[in-house]
Amino acid sequence: MSFLDSLLGGQGQQAGAGAGSLIGVAGQLIQQAGGVQGLTNMLQQHGLGGAVQSWVGNGANQPVSGDQLGQALQNGGMGSVVQEAASKLGVDPSVVLNGLSQVLPHAVDHLTPDGQAPAAGQGGGFNLGMLEGLAGKLMGGQA
Repeated sequence: MSFLDSLLGGQGQQAGAGAGSLIGVAGQLIQQAGGVQGLTNMLQQHGLGGAVQSWVGNGANQPVSGDQLGQALQNGGMGSVVQEAASKLGVDPSVVLNGLSQVLPHAVDHLTPDGQAPAAGQGGGFNLGMLEGLAGKLMGGQA
């Protein structure tokens, strides 16, 4: 199992269910930003506009580096979420950011199937269950 798989929470079929996984960290970022729309707006304001639009839209997701994501999250006031996750996982924050740069585009894409972010109050807000099944897709297509 690769290190990324283990960060994704790769303990069998429950991958992504634990708050210590990258999926959980992505979910935490979305929650603390006020939902998908809050997170995408914040990332767009801090330099990732084109990439974020591709995640929300129906085309291919543009990649971002861990450094780019870290800069945007830090500037948007979300750096503490990354620091806390790194501490819980026992890794350097750059490892978390590199993993999130792989997971977050898929998470946003997964949560915006119709090509637009749901409004902040729409659907009763975000919960981690909305990302169920994403870990399977990321880890080789077994859902």
